[in-house]
Amino acid sequence: MANDSAVFFGQFVRSPGTTGAVAPSSRRLARAIASPVPERGEPVIVELGPGTGSFTAEIQRRLGGRGHHLAVEINPRLAELLAEKHPGAEVVVADAADLPRLLADRGLARADAVISGLPWAAFPSALQDRLLDAIVATLAPDGAFTTFAYVHARTLPPALRFRRLLAATFEEVVPSRTVWGNVPPAFVYHSRRPRAHAG
Repeated sequence: MANDSAVFFGQFVRSPGTTGAVAPSSRRLARAIASPVPERGEPVIVELGPGTGSFTAEIQRRLGGRGHHLAVEINPRLAELLAEKHPGAEVVVADAADLPRLLADRGLARADAVISGLPWAAFPSALQDRLLDAIVATLAPDGAFTTFAYVHARTLPPALRFRRLLAATFEEVVPSRTVWGNVPPAFVYHSRRPRAHAG
């Protein structure tokens, strides 16, 4: 964990706009955000911005060797470390906005769940729109999208805009209770039933 924290902080210093956090997420937050992973069948799970793999480990635990776990990481250094630690996940260095193509290239029609570690509050409006359009375009009608936000940042204009965007994009958006054990404290957005694709 200490090694992951050092790597994560180093990548944050180099590129705060894409890393978005100074430390890996806690196990408690990982359990909350990965809760939509189905317990049966062969689901397609997409993970965006996995970083050092806090969520990856929980997704892999829940899958138990089933299905297809595609982890999309834009940072090559983090992707390399992630692939070494979690050989059960397919780790690709790519932009999350290319998600429809990434799935199509692998013959995957839809994602049953998209689990995001992306720093939405750090993104400009146009990038928020582009990324969420890509997610909706690939999510199964009964699929789930989960992401998290930091409590201290929830009133910032980009965070408020993202919350409104989620409400306009999904029929159901349910925030979780605060995960106080995370550094900093965070909560999860559980979103289901995407509306008609706006893109």
